[in-house]
Amino acid sequence: MTAYALGNLRPPAVLDDEVLSYMERIQATLDPYGGRFLVHGAPAREVREGAWDAALVIIGFPSMDHARDWYDSDAYQELIPLRTRHMAGDILLIDGVAPGYDPAATAAALRTARS
Repeated sequence: MTAYALGNLRPPAVLDDEVLSYMERIQATLDPYGGRFLVHGAPAREVREGAWDAALVIIGFPSMDHARDWYDSDAYQELIPLRTRHMAGDILLIDGVAPGYDPAATAAALRTARS
């Protein structure tokens, strides 16, 4: 099942050279794990509810194991400080849903579990 790394990043107005180096080097850390950017900052966005003052990053992986192995890899661990020294943010690894996922069936199961 596909998994994702989500980044909710708050970049400064001017990106430090270390952040640019991070950006230049990150794809090489993703390649061995089948990771690919699906969203990277998305400057064109429409906030429809609430407030959003961050840059969203979504990276897709073939599985949660691939996502964990990438994040824990020596290559990526070496890059993390280049970003975190200059940019606040939150990172999340999360499973996607299986093909044919039915939110109504999930709601029904939750209703049953409640009673």
